[in-house]
Amino acid sequence: MRMLGEYIHERSDWPRFIWEVNTITGVLSAVRLRQGELLGKMKSYGLSSQWNATLKILTEETIKSSAIEGVILDPSSVRSSMARGLHLEEAGVQNERRSPAAVEAVVTMMLDATQNYESALTSERLFGWHNCLFPTGYSELRKIRVAAWRDDVMDVVSGNMGDEKIHFTAPTADRVKPEMEVFFKWFNSEEQPDPLLKAAIAHLWFVTIHPFDDGNGRITRAISELSLARSDNSNQRFYSMSSEILAGRKDYYRVLEETQKGTMDITKWLIWFLSCLDRSLDKSNLITDSALEKESFWRRLKIQGIGLNERQQKMIEKLLDGFEGKLTAEKWSKMTLCSHNTAINDISDLIGKNILIQNPEGGRSTSYRLANKEEKP
Repeated sequence: MRMLGEYIHERSDWPRFIWEVNTITGVLSAVRLRQGELLGKMKSYGLSSQWNATLKILTEETIKSSAIEGVILDPSSVRSSMARGLHLEEAGVQNERRSPAAVEAVVTMMLDATQNYESALTSERLFGWHNCLFPTGYSELRKIRVAAWRDDVMDVVSGNMGDEKIHFTAPTADRVKPEMEVFFKWFNSEEQPDPLLKAAIAHLWFVTIHPFDDGNGRITRAISELSLARSDNSNQRFYSMSSEILAGRKDYYRVLEETQKGTMDITKWLIWFLSCLDRSLDKSNLITDSALEKESFWRRLKIQGIGLNERQQKMIEKLLDGFEGKLTAEKWSKMTLCSHNTAINDISDLIGKNILIQNPEGGRSTSYRLANKEEKP
């Protein structure tokens, strides 16, 4: 039996958040500087490069946000759907069949959050996102309320049935609608002038209300993406928060639980959020550089008039994205649904075009890799 007032949403001063300004200032300034450096770097590239990097980041964000909740999405399906949503023509996906409906719906939510970041956040908009996550009205085998606020108790628990541990109990169902009205009024106003702090507070505030039967985490992170797009004043995305949240998931839930059971002083939460954002900005260089290298690769082939068949395009895309293990003719055959001889012919053609090279091991261990930069066409 828990005590009344255990959670911050039960306090009389909820939701008047406070924090230690002197503690936050240094961290906030450092993150703003890194954010500005990244945006400046990306703006020095052409629009095509910027949008290809955006495609890479939004694909990453969509996949990792779902993975945090244990929902595994096929990367190639997400990427194809995202490319279509951004109206980008991508090498290797032009003739690919449409992605599964579930993937298309999740991508639609992410695109609305980031591409329409200037639009007001409303209940109707969130209901649309929620419907994207649960178009059948079911969460796995459980029937849930979709595109509507929850009407029951919401406990965040872990552990096996009969031995659950309650980490957090959200506001009662009758409070959800008025709580969300207050949240919307604040979010759509200029009440909190610093956009990065606003993103951190919005994340904590929304996930504490926990207004839906399911999908609160993914919608929380979509709201964060919308907030960060506003802070960048751009619908192009060059860093992924969810990647870092997934990497430090245990720490994320620990800090969140401690904050929700604490006082209205959310300094610790703000430090965690800003530090996570700082790491995502740092890692973004690897992601964006990879996207830019990929674009440069396909552009060189186009300029030199080097054509590839669909199987070759597909496998080169996988190699550029970081193919796990060694590429063999057998793997090529299985992944492209072609014969062994066709796979050998495809690979030999790419070697002749200086796109692939054979690794030193021969015989049954024969494998291939992308040519080094100086060996590429």
